[in-house]
Amino acid sequence: MTMTRDEARARDAADPLRRFRDRFMLPDGVIYLDGNSLGALPRAAPPALDDLVRRQWGERLIRSWNEGWIEAPRRIGDKIARLIGARPGEVIAADSTSANLFKLLVAALRRDPARTTIVSELGNFHTDLHIAEGAVGCVPGARLKAVPRDALAGAIGDDTAVLLLTHVHYKTAARFDMATWSARAHDAGALMLWDLSHSTGAVAVDLGGAGADLAVGCGYKYLNGGPGAPAFLYVAERWQQVLANPVSGWMGHAAPFAFEDGYRPAPGIERWLSGTPAILGLAGLEAGVDLALEAEMAALEAKSAALFDVLAAAGDAIGLACVSPRDPAARGSHISFRHPDAYAICQALIEHGVIGDFRDPDIVRFGLTPLYLGFEDVVRAGEVLAGIVRGEIFRESRYAVRRAVT
Repeated sequence: MTMTRDEARARDAADPLRRFRDRFMLPDGVIYLDGNSLGALPRAAPPALDDLVRRQWGERLIRSWNEGWIEAPRRIGDKIARLIGARPGEVIAADSTSANLFKLLVAALRRDPARTTIVSELGNFHTDLHIAEGAVGCVPGARLKAVPRDALAGAIGDDTAVLLLTHVHYKTAARFDMATWSARAHDAGALMLWDLSHSTGAVAVDLGGAGADLAVGCGYKYLNGGPGAPAFLYVAERWQQVLANPVSGWMGHAAPFAFEDGYRPAPGIERWLSGTPAILGLAGLEAGVDLALEAEMAALEAKSAALFDVLAAAGDAIGLACVSPRDPAARGSHISFRHPDAYAICQALIEHGVIGDFRDPDIVRFGLTPLYLGFEDVVRAGEVLAGIVRGEIFRESRYAVRRAVT
């Protein structure tokens, strides 16, 4: 049954997370349902960046490296650790998700010469598979075995170096059981590497409790760190002295300012740094992470589940095929519908003030970000969606013109 606007307003008034909405800069007249792709701007970010540019860079200049900059990757990493069930010293904020994934895959492949295979899922987010192809090309005899989801268990064997899975699928939002799949990797003697890009800040994650070995994640989706924000990398403490960063840059050296010709890796998580930290990007990321740490994950998950049900009912009412799991424990915090004209529907929605996104070939996807999204927003979005689909407004030719970013 669809929710009415009056019912939605009542839910919003009682929402324990409602106070967070004013902590974001959201444009008037827009319902933003794409926080799973780019999070909204926290109000704390502009003053933080202004201070960094004007005072720290403009006035303090290079002295700022000794006044907080050099510690930023570890400091922010420790904050992210609290969101993903990791311990202090197991997470570092640095580089991009792709770069961090490359580091960990090559390190995993080099751990044991008898284990030469990366196992992953066909249909995984494409950069993960692209990076995996690049990683196996750097290790003689290595290979990538990508199989359908229902064949993953049988693909893990004695030659598996690492099982690479995305915790929440970027299209469908289907969620793997982290403990179950980590145990399957370990039973075969392999390492478990999780991509948390659509999980962190959106659903409960317990890397330590699940026995995960390695993980990467994104800073600009549910962490609201800004476009191209630095990513993060997790290495369980038990592996930090065993695995080596293949991108052995000076910031991962045990003594970066000793200026030694030879490389000595730092003893802990800092060894996974490579080049000079991106301080401007880290400042934006820290503002988003600090905000995420204020919210209770149980409240986020409960509201996400309720928002999903509202939009799923709106889709059901107009005959859209929902491809996301209906069980909230089996999915992340977005909802996806299949339609042969999904791209045109998405473009029509954007023109009518509802921003979602399209994923090739036939998926229109909506992020459900409980920190700043309300029930009335979702009800109104469902009404706009119904008008566009029932009225076939999406068939206007301009909506079929493909743009570079979908």
